[in-house]
Amino acid sequence: MTPVLISDTGLASEIAGLINRVYAEAEAGIWQEGSARTTPAEVAELIATGQIAVLRSDERVVGSVRVHEIEDGVGEFGMLVAAPEERGTGIGRDLVSFAENWGRERGFAEMQLELLVPQGWAHPVKEFLRGWYTRIGYQVVRKDSLEDAYPFLVPRLACPCDFLVFRKDLDPSK
Repeated sequence: MTPVLISDTGLASEIAGLINRVYAEAEAGIWQEGSARTTPAEVAELIATGQIAVLRSDERVVGSVRVHEIEDGVGEFGMLVAAPEERGTGIGRDLVSFAENWGRERGFAEMQLELLVPQGWAHPVKEFLRGWYTRIGYQVVRKDSLEDAYPFLVPRLACPCDFLVFRKDLDPSK
């Protein structure tokens, strides 16, 4: 299986469903009950602008990632998900590799990701992800206030949160 950027906005509902299902489980206790990470309309817009890559198995979407440029020379990936029944098969690793190669192909020097973390307690999934991102070469460069960066999200939170900004140098010689 190889991740590919897609242009078929008809997949938006399937992808949004996967993203929301994974995030509901992975971020339990962080968001108010019933909060969705995304919508089919948002995913359709991201697909239409070339920002969504997927991995398929037997025509079924089993993973996806959003990629985009955030500033000159810096790409970002987010909404990284693998179908729960496919975890441990390398989907996450393959999608991150895709995102990094996507950035290199565009001449980006760095790749960035953001990780939402609760204040005052350790969320097991977030701690796992923090360790995994570190093991694959990402370093925390700062902690930002969710209230300052994404104030529209705050009313949907079940607890106060910050987000960690990770970056990785994309130069293969480093």
